[in-house]
Amino acid sequence: MENNFKSGFVAIVGRPNVGKSTLLNSFLGEKVAIITNKPQTTRNTIRGIITSETCQVIFIDTPGIHNFKNKLGENMVKLAENSAASGDLILLVTDPPSGKNLVHNMDKEIIEKMSKSGGKKFLVINKIDTIQKGEILPLVDAYQGLCNFDEIIPISAIKGENLDDLRKSIIKYLPYGPKYFPEEMVTDASDAFLISEMIREKALYLLQEEIPHGIAVEILSLKTRKDKPIIDIEANIYCEKASHKGMIIGKKGAMLKEIATRARMDIQRIYEDKINLQLWVKVKERWRDSDFFIKNLGFREEK
Repeated sequence: MENNFKSGFVAIVGRPNVGKSTLLNSFLGEKVAIITNKPQTTRNTIRGIITSETCQVIFIDTPGIHNFKNKLGENMVKLAENSAASGDLILLVTDPPSGKNLVHNMDKEIIEKMSKSGGKKFLVINKIDTIQKGEILPLVDAYQGLCNFDEIIPISAIKGENLDDLRKSIIKYLPYGPKYFPEEMVTDASDAFLISEMIREKALYLLQEEIPHGIAVEILSLKTRKDKPIIDIEANIYCEKASHKGMIIGKKGAMLKEIATRARMDIQRIYEDKINLQLWVKVKERWRDSDFFIKNLGFREEK
């Protein structure tokens, strides 16, 4: 590897729903992280990889840091904090305040923990397309007073505004190093993980507010038929209450069918073969407080 090749790990951290996954997908130019308008959509760390002739950037999309109420939430926050601590560069993503306080209280806690990291620190103010330009400078001043950020860059991830500036600044601060992943690799996530996330995204989008946080998806089988260009996928959707099972299935199976149909269309983007997706709904009470169940679902354990 030539001495002028740059590479490193960039942790994307922040509160739920500030646009971390949208930013990752925008950088990659394709969808590897699911996106909904519901908080705590991202439950696991998702790595997205960009490789050029001169550098390789490994982005780590992390769960939103929040005040957790169960073991799943605790696991999510630990993943985010550990990823930030080990990153060569940390992007703290925030968005314009909805109230009078310019700095969200949770952001203050995140900044305090970030100060213990040896990596470079960026503040990324997302969703600037939702505010007036004159409102950006007071935000910058308020956050700069809390931390000596190496860079503060306002962006709109969904509209692509200032993303080139952010990308150039990231590369500028990356250390020189090896190529960690093959250059054609966009993510290190397995097919089973990506498919389970696509199914969960559709369920999150279609179901009512009280259900989504209590659902999980497990891929039971992922096989290509030998005689036909068809991939058979079987998966369980887990929920915590028997009453929720009926809502997920819907009247005469209509809701479950809609979830499967929409997920199948997304999965089809990955494979050229046809997709045969079969979903079942199972009840697993209080699974979010079960270390064994959480581990079996494949959540990363960042050390």
